[in-house]
Amino acid sequence: MIRTALSSKTFRNSAIAVTLFGAIFQADAQQDPQFTQWFMEPAMFNPAVAGNSDLTCISGVYRNQWTGLSNDPNTAMLTAHTMVDQLKGGLLLSFYNDVLGQETNNLARLGYAYHLDPMANGAILSFGAAVSMFNKTIGNQWVAIDDYTADSAIPNDQQSASTTDVDLGIYIRKPGSFYAGISATHVAEVALGQLSIQPTRHYYFMGGYDHQLDGDYLVLRSNILAKTDLNATIADVNVNVLWNNMLWGGLTWRPGDAVAPVVGFEYAMEDKQKTSYAKQVFRLGYSYDATTTELSNYSNGSHEIFLSYCFKFQQIPMQNRHANPRFL
Repeated sequence: MIRTALSSKTFRNSAIAVTLFGAIFQADAQQDPQFTQWFMEPAMFNPAVAGNSDLTCISGVYRNQWTGLSNDPNTAMLTAHTMVDQLKGGLLLSFYNDVLGQETNNLARLGYAYHLDPMANGAILSFGAAVSMFNKTIGNQWVAIDDYTADSAIPNDQQSASTTDVDLGIYIRKPGSFYAGISATHVAEVALGQLSIQPTRHYYFMGGYDHQLDGDYLVLRSNILAKTDLNATIADVNVNVLWNNMLWGGLTWRPGDAVAPVVGFEYAMEDKQKTSYAKQVFRLGYSYDATTTELSNYSNGSHEIFLSYCFKFQQIPMQNRHANPRFL
């Protein structure tokens, strides 16, 4: 018996949302957030990326997935990292909020990446680790065709639980040429006791290469990300062209899921003075995921916006160019 009168479209949307939630809930696994523009800030999934340049970077991304569905997933993530010379490495701080129907996930992460001295070819290898605090909340606003209270797997009241975990990563990068990394999230797989849910370790393999088509004026950039929990694997393949270090456009292909056009804009400012140096970089990106599965019959695709601000402000000490002969 249907407890609430639903229109045909609303019923289909609700059924899909419940089915998606059920698949995640029964899997006893925490699904990491998915972002199409991950290559704009790889530190999202690999703590070894922290401090990979001499700029301090603050990045934010918002994703509205499968628009048109009731209770469609919404994810927001904020990432900040910087190089600390005294520590010979970078510090990482990130947060995300991920809402999918009756499920809400929140995570805070603090990490450190140790950087080795540059190799002969200019490449830099780094090793990273992060500690995270993770919270999951399961709501109780159900729409069901039967009495769901008879199913012990579905909570009658809102429930919440928290746990700590560890992420690890390795990253190598040669500026203007290539990068590659391997990382793992939820390494400790510490259970969310009250919810009886076991987060599952996820593995990430990422890489990218920049090919100069016309010097620095036109650059072909390729990026690939493969992620797996050893039960299922998802891959993102992206190719984009950067024009004049300012505008870029390209396409991401996620086999068996979506095709996503990606566009973006970058603006850099640099100011050199006798006693100071300043550099600021603003980046804005947008992607649209066109779903290639049967879900496209009910969803209008996914929208994602990326913003970042990177900066460096440095004071240059004055040098005494005139020696006093009294102190020679």
